[in-house]
Amino acid sequence: MTELELLALAKDLETGIAAITHGADAVYIAAQKFGAREKARNPVDDIAELCHFAHAYHARVYVTVTTIIFNNELNEMQELIRKIYRTGADAIIIQDLAIFNMDIPPIAIHANTQMQNIDPDHINFLESTGVSRIVLPRQLTLDEISNIRSKTKAELEFFVHGALYVSYSGQCYMSYSLSRRSANRGACVQPCRLAYDLVDEKGNVLVENKHLLSLKDINLSNHLADLIRAGITSFKIEGRLKDIAYVKNITAHYSNLLNNFISQNQQYKRASSGKCTYTFTPNPERTFNRGFSNHFINGRMTNQASVNTPKSIGIKVGVVGRIYNNYICIDTSEIIHNGDGLCFFNPKNQLKGFLVNKAEGNKIFPNQIPADLSIETTIYRNEDFEFEQILKRKSAERKIDCNLEVTITPENIALAITDIDGISTSIEIPNRFDEAKNPNAAALIENQLRKTDDTIFRVYRVGIDVSSKVPFILSSVINSARSELITQLHNTRVETHQRPIRKVLTPSAKAPQTALLYKADVANKASSDFLLKHGAQSIEPAFEIKRPKDEVELMVTRYCIKYELGLCPSKQGAKPTGRLYLKSNQNKFPLIFDC
Repeated sequence: MTELELLALAKDLETGIAAITHGADAVYIAAQKFGAREKARNPVDDIAELCHFAHAYHARVYVTVTTIIFNNELNEMQELIRKIYRTGADAIIIQDLAIFNMDIPPIAIHANTQMQNIDPDHINFLESTGVSRIVLPRQLTLDEISNIRSKTKAELEFFVHGALYVSYSGQCYMSYSLSRRSANRGACVQPCRLAYDLVDEKGNVLVENKHLLSLKDINLSNHLADLIRAGITSFKIEGRLKDIAYVKNITAHYSNLLNNFISQNQQYKRASSGKCTYTFTPNPERTFNRGFSNHFINGRMTNQASVNTPKSIGIKVGVVGRIYNNYICIDTSEIIHNGDGLCFFNPKNQLKGFLVNKAEGNKIFPNQIPADLSIETTIYRNEDFEFEQILKRKSAERKIDCNLEVTITPENIALAITDIDGISTSIEIPNRFDEAKNPNAAALIENQLRKTDDTIFRVYRVGIDVSSKVPFILSSVINSARSELITQLHNTRVETHQRPIRKVLTPSAKAPQTALLYKADVANKASSDFLLKHGAQSIEPAFEIKRPKDEVELMVTRYCIKYELGLCPSKQGAKPTGRLYLKSNQNKFPLIFDC
């Protein structure tokens, strides 16, 4: 059977545990450095604790070391990977090829999307270096994914939800050019979320003060089956800085979708164990989102950008019907709660918001009625107070089904437990008990053995085989035996969890390109030496090491501003515009279109 993995984000230990509890088959988390998110750093002790929790479900933990490395950091990176291996982590996710030149344990390696995993020849080279999984760029179509699947044996991972990079990952140098803070070092200042003017070569402003590079979030809820048929087996949720409510909601949503698919396609199964139950109904629209798109999964489309704001607008709840001195009436079928955050676009298409102090049906009493709010304005809810409160509490359980057998002889009482994966353990206690006088004694023992609420297990069946009289056993004795048995099973599951082992590098592996430019992101001697050893002949240093003298590409994107705005001459019949520029403050960036 083919295993399908839901891979969720983990900002920290607490979030990682929540992701697994809500249905993740694996989580990815940063260590204390090199994790591509400056604000998401975790000590190795926390990663070890997360591994112990995850492995009981046979879920996996992947640690991100996804920045480029400088020469003075090579030893530090090598030692960090050794520490990561000792935590029990199942794989590292990398960007820098220097790692292949390091003396590290046999931990599995995943090639992150920054490694420009588009060309099948490049992917085959990475596979020959020992990479077991390829993280594909978000910009690919289903046909392109299928083509890659047909040409590699490596596992394929794809983003199904979360923020979109307007640039190909690893190919954006705009942040570093503007601020000396590099995306490839986890310090992006996100210039793609800023507002720009679109101007022509004569200085005419075609579009003023819009977030022209700020894409909506990707949401492939309706395309999981397509992705599975195309060859994806790991479905990734983006957002290592998102809060725990977001992680719970989105993880539960995609876990349910995968389970629904598997229920109708028996040749597939989940990559980890345990059934989840929730106290809420997952809904991606009820937590942070910039609006959703399918991006390029079915080819080029419009309405990919959120040009009016890079912020979350949430779900539409209705329109303003009346405005009074201290309250407004909203025409809505939604229930609005005290504490909700509502927002709207004013006549200048600026996002404005207000807090609901009190809600009485469709009467909304804001903390302050915005001056630019008018009748018939569309209202959105970007903070759902009641939903957030539910998610702040315990909102899920994940249980592994077990079968428990009790064998009673005159000498001993044997208890054996076997879980859904066939993992088992047993204990025996001497039968020194008097005969039970209660005719329901066996049923009482069974009921006591089923009490596993505070564990990760659910005993769905208890079988009692009695070759002598049923003994009278104190509840405390039964509880102690059950606790010992459950603890043994938990520990056995953790101990028998199988970590992937890194594949052996093929010595004859050849890099598909012999002349590598700055966009290869080679920032250290170890990476350079590795590429030279495998066929490269000339290598430019990374942009962060030495900026090229000539005019350089700061961003390469498949998203087309012309097409988004209906200005494309070749596909939309628009009039030619001449050369275009993005302008923000004192910065002016020429746009080059490869049609």
